[in-house]
Amino acid sequence: MGAVVTIVCAASVAAGAGWPVLLAVPARKTLATVIALSGISAALLAAAAPETMAMQWTVVVVALAVIAVFVIQLLRGTGQPHRLESTFGASTGAVLAALGSGWVASERLSANAADSPLLLVTAVSMLFAVAASVLPWPDRLVAPLGVVLAGLAGGVGGALFTSVPLWPAVLVGAVMGTVIVCFRRLLLAGGGPHRATAMVSAGLMPVLAAGSLVYPLERLLIH
Repeated sequence: MGAVVTIVCAASVAAGAGWPVLLAVPARKTLATVIALSGISAALLAAAAPETMAMQWTVVVVALAVIAVFVIQLLRGTGQPHRLESTFGASTGAVLAALGSGWVASERLSANAADSPLLLVTAVSMLFAVAASVLPWPDRLVAPLGVVLAGLAGGVGGALFTSVPLWPAVLVGAVMGTVIVCFRRLLLAGGGPHRATAMVSAGLMPVLAAGSLVYPLERLLIH
């Protein structure tokens, strides 16, 4: 579990650093710190909480992060440019980063705690969706391709590993693929990222956010 916590925390820092750059909002360093701390705090609390309530503190972390964003905007003073965009954008980033705690909570499930490859199969499914999303093709082709590839990757994983149920793996993979291709569409609608830090954040945020779906899906379908 320690490795998953470390990865989620590192991803939160990288995603938080690039999120304000992606949105082109002011007070970037301060807001990036809030976003990163949101993801780190949620991940650590998910690791420390009882297994059956691994994500109970996530909502508290989100609330505190949003409050921190509002306080930052108040300290900037009245009349500052892009206050509304900065507030909503940073709050969204804090929520997405905190949802990464779902990966930690999923790792703590008994199936994954017993060294099951279920989490690995889920990650590989998302990788196929990401690979489809970087293709310079229109959405009408990339969206179904990403979902189908992610679902097939989950199915192949379920067939290769006997400890992974086949159809739940297909469903989880398809859902993860849907998250990735939808996020791609959202980014391209805004012109897409242009700086390296923004690109990294654009790639990591949907992966972190998908943790909030992985955890309940695995609890529902596997346990």
